[in-house]
Amino acid sequence: MEMMDNSPYDFIKHHEEGDLQTLEKFKHRTFQPADTLYFIHFLKEFYAEHQSLEWAFRDENDEFTGVKNGFIGFRQRFFNSEYALDRTKKHVPTPAKNSACKRLNMFFRWMVRSNENNVDFGIWQEFSPRQLYIPLDVHVHRIALQLGLLTRTKADWTSVELLTDELRKMDADDPVKYDFALFTMGMEQKNKPFDQ
Repeated sequence: MEMMDNSPYDFIKHHEEGDLQTLEKFKHRTFQPADTLYFIHFLKEFYAEHQSLEWAFRDENDEFTGVKNGFIGFRQRFFNSEYALDRTKKHVPTPAKNSACKRLNMFFRWMVRSNENNVDFGIWQEFSPRQLYIPLDVHVHRIALQLGLLTRTKADWTSVELLTDELRKMDADDPVKYDFALFTMGMEQKNKPFDQ
């Protein structure tokens, strides 16, 4: 945040090439400076034409046809540049490669679900809560297996769809609301046996 003057949106939209020098030192785990610079490059170009990042999640035909197609379309759009780096592709998951897309699903939960309960933002309007998929991490996956909501032992996109389908049976309009309960149970339990 400090490297972007605590105003990332303004920085991305209005930076000049010299402003990027400080970011050439930024890295976090496998996210290297080259990845950061490409993300900023993509976002600057995107925001030059669009007001909201929501529009980056249209499908390959530039239509809003659901979250899964939106994720696939986003990745295609994101790397459709002569400056795209192969090494950066590992940081942008896609259901097309059977990734669980946990962070993207969490981001969509924040942006799409209503802010009525002061939990999510509810900013985006092109998607509805009924289209969302569960953010599947190790905690949610473990609890879903123990509760019998899921039998698939691999935490991938197929499991995301299977678990979300089970949650839709309980609430078709907002299946992802169960994320709070599943995640909290998983965090509280950690590695303890389920019956403790």
